[in-house]
Amino acid sequence: MRQQQHSLVIEPPRQGLHDITAGIAGWLAGQPIGDGLLTVFIRHTSASLLIQENWDDDVQADLEAFFMRLVPEDSALYRHIAEGDDDMPAHIKGALTQSHLNIPVRERRPRLGRYQGIYLFEHRRRPRPRELDLHLIGD
Repeated sequence: MRQQQHSLVIEPPRQGLHDITAGIAGWLAGQPIGDGLLTVFIRHTSASLLIQENWDDDVQADLEAFFMRLVPEDSALYRHIAEGDDDMPAHIKGALTQSHLNIPVRERRPRLGRYQGIYLFEHRRRPRPRELDLHLIGD
């Protein structure tokens, strides 16, 4: 077994879902490990990771709208509003989703389904650079 690690910085342009599959696949393509398991970990509590449909943009729009209804950005509802109305809702959305993904790798490519993509889910209205740690283990 061998291991490779990398940090990837993503700068989302807005709140919402952002397909980051190409950046991750690009890194995998250059690795000496052909088959294994990739862990993607986001080092933040107000953004998260999802594997979701990448074929119809309505899926991402509906997911974003659902989370806005589920966790409204209203400072009257929360005590933790140190960075604005979207502060605590961003943490709640992060708690409801995922901070890491495990993805099988075969022939230096993520083994995603036909209509699956890897998404960074930015929960803040004023996005900031997000750091992802990639850890590949295999042969």
